[in-house]
Amino acid sequence: MPWPTVTLATPAIEAARILADADLPGLIVVDDNGAPFAVLPGTQVLRLAVPSYCQDDPTLAQLVDEAAADVFMRELDGRTVRECLPPQPHELPVVSPQVTVFEIAALMARTRSPLVAVVDGGILQGAVTLHGLLDRVVPQ
Repeated sequence: MPWPTVTLATPAIEAARILADADLPGLIVVDDNGAPFAVLPGTQVLRLAVPSYCQDDPTLAQLVDEAAADVFMRELDGRTVRECLPPQPHELPVVSPQVTVFEIAALMARTRSPLVAVVDGGILQGAVTLHGLLDRVVPQ
């Protein structure tokens, strides 16, 4: 199954639904040619949905009940993926299929990305998630 992608123009609420429905740590944002442009971590979608005063003061966040928390997701209405993106890192989390697990781990750590796009010949082949990487390297 191909990795779900979004564009800069994708509605933020749609990106949130994709993240939730597929239980993903993030999405790959592609350009008009389908090439990876950025990685959108799920936490960045939350940053747009949760008011900054609740992010800055945990005691205020404790005062919000679950019913009211649903209202915050409405903050995503009318917003796009472009508005959710964090400041662009100097390095895009993209690798070729030939890299090692350690190279992927180093890239994730360097870019603070929960996933890395796998691209071969300019075509998106899939992604490696932090969870998938840890499953592979942590002894059972």
